[in-house]
Amino acid sequence: MPAASPGKSALLIVDMINPMDFPGADRLLRQALPMLPALARLKRRLKARGVPVIYCNDNFTHWLSDFRELVAICSQPDSPGAPLAEAIPPEHDDYLVLKPKHSAFLATPLEILLAQLGVEHVVVTGIAGDGCVLTTAADAHMRDLRVSVPPDCCASITRARNDRALRVLREAMQLDTRASRSL
Repeated sequence: MPAASPGKSALLIVDMINPMDFPGADRLLRQALPMLPALARLKRRLKARGVPVIYCNDNFTHWLSDFRELVAICSQPDSPGAPLAEAIPPEHDDYLVLKPKHSAFLATPLEILLAQLGVEHVVVTGIAGDGCVLTTAADAHMRDLRVSVPPDCCASITRARNDRALRVLREAMQLDTRASRSL
């Protein structure tokens, strides 16, 4: 594990490796596709600065699959989620955390990984902004991490739902919701 300096940031990419095979997935995919370029730029920029990237992903009940198998499943040409997996694939030096439910902290080693990396600030991105991104950001905040959730790097089934979630994070928790270019 690479040494980390105190106060280091980490980029969390939540549920972007996704089969998109659930009710409402077509609507979520329509909202997610436009944010892919901003998320890809943010990932490249932060990695160039030595910021670790951590994919936090549901296993979608594929309990016998590891993360790389999940990527292969979601990257199949007939998978509705293939555009997401292809646009922002995990790289060999990215960390991979499988989660059983909404928050990337619930029943996962994420908190230990962040501590070992010396992370004090997380940038939470991905889908759905009003679900897994919201709960992950709230859980990070409850663990006294500084949290940023760039609105151009998360999406929900509707823009209104995404905006509401961002407003809760900004107003109720005073989290940073500036655009990715400002981070």
